[in-house]
Amino acid sequence: MELIFIIAAFLAGFIALRCKLPPLVGFLVAGFALNSAGYQSTEVLSVLADLGVTLLLFSIGLKLDVKTLLAKEIWGGATLHNLLTTGLFTLALLALKQLGLGMLSELDMVQLGLLAFALSFSSTVFAIKALQEKGELNSTYGTLAIGVLVMQDIFAVIFLTVSTGKVPEITALALFALPLLRPSLFKILDKAGHGEMLVLYGIFLALVAGAGLFEAVGMKADLGALILGMMLAAHPKASELSKSLFNLKELLLVCFFLNIGLSEEPTLDGFLMAILLLLLLPVKGILYYIIFNLFRYRVRTSLLGTLTLFNYSEFGLIVGGLAYSMGMLPGNFLVAIAIAVSLSFLIAAPLNSIGHRLYKDASKWLKEFEPDKLNSSDKLIDLGNKKIMILGMGRIGSGAYDELVARYGEQVIGIETREDSVQLHRAAGRNVIHGDATDPDFWARVISRHNTELILLAMPHSQANSFALEQIRDGNYQGKIAAIAKYSDDEALLSELGVDAAFNIYNEAGSGFARHVCEHLSPDIKPL
Repeated sequence: MELIFIIAAFLAGFIALRCKLPPLVGFLVAGFALNSAGYQSTEVLSVLADLGVTLLLFSIGLKLDVKTLLAKEIWGGATLHNLLTTGLFTLALLALKQLGLGMLSELDMVQLGLLAFALSFSSTVFAIKALQEKGELNSTYGTLAIGVLVMQDIFAVIFLTVSTGKVPEITALALFALPLLRPSLFKILDKAGHGEMLVLYGIFLALVAGAGLFEAVGMKADLGALILGMMLAAHPKASELSKSLFNLKELLLVCFFLNIGLSEEPTLDGFLMAILLLLLLPVKGILYYIIFNLFRYRVRTSLLGTLTLFNYSEFGLIVGGLAYSMGMLPGNFLVAIAIAVSLSFLIAAPLNSIGHRLYKDASKWLKEFEPDKLNSSDKLIDLGNKKIMILGMGRIGSGAYDELVARYGEQVIGIETREDSVQLHRAAGRNVIHGDATDPDFWARVISRHNTELILLAMPHSQANSFALEQIRDGNYQGKIAAIAKYSDDEALLSELGVDAAFNIYNEAGSGFARHVCEHLSPDIKPL
């Protein structure tokens, strides 16, 4: 049966990709189609789906700065949104009940509130996948969305603990000693190498030391994986560890999206109820935008952050299942919630893919704050009079920066999305500033005011480089542009978009190695 699941997932994912939609849309559709054909989820598929979510949260933790959670924009915004959404949804569902619509007539006030609470959450899995596919996981709005989602995970832990009456074991107090293990975990990571042992160590940390340990003491397993990842985020190999787990995590998440479609058999009543629940989704999105705007984020950050969170969460299924098992919700609501969650993904996926285009249109009529009144983490950037700009200061960008400074002196500036990386570069003596190279406002303010002659696109994701290139061209930039590409089709796309030089990093690595050998060893070999 699992072979049939794989075939269906591949075909549906491939079709979605060719339609310029995220493959996860295809996986969801495949799950519903299989369910309609009489197939059901298997224990193997469910286990693999859970492992995928656990590895995803561990990977998030590896990239998460704990300080972001302490910002009032994160904990305050998440709390305010959860309270307002639950309250407004409860009132809306009550009004629909009074009208005698759908299955709501069967629910009392407590049940309506429980349903509203379940719908107030946004999907961590969907949001992270959408951000990763766009290469904007570390953008300002991406960091904001992830912070809100982490706080929602904390709310989920509190709810599950209180509602089930399951109090964490007394041994859970020992979890406060986890930071004491951090030096030992760091030392093991130092010696884990770069191959299969690094991958195995990451799996051990996520599934055993994180999820397994937390579950053993009565805590939410996924939260354990997230916290273990956060503990290792400051290690120099954290990024490499995350990348080593990437393909495995992506494969397991296919099972997660398939499992959602296979979880419940679609019914007409459930579908109609799901449509009613979807009518509340815009209210949720508007509240996100208002709250982000309240904290003085730019229109772009508020809008793209809202689109990232514009969905219902798989947590709604968890709440529904728990409420059903406790006799608090009728079983047919599980079908409605499952369909509503899946349909919200189908709506949110194309909206996220055209998010930048929507911002361009919306920015004409949405009011922007004055630059000096913006949130400190979202201010625009003055690049000075530098002639060379490098976008993305990873290993390739850093190497290019050092080489260009050696050739042209202090006329180079680097742009990096991660603040912790910016601080490390500055400590190393590089002129690097924090900025989002995919931000249209960034290019509208910078390119028009300065005479940059050369721009290097060195971001690791081709989509981010492509979008930055489009923004540069839209700003009537007249200088030269060079970009890196991992694959030949990425290289061809960049050339079509007008880049002056596209470099395949794998091909260039080989030729660069040969040049380095010839320059430093000067082999006494005569050409034929």
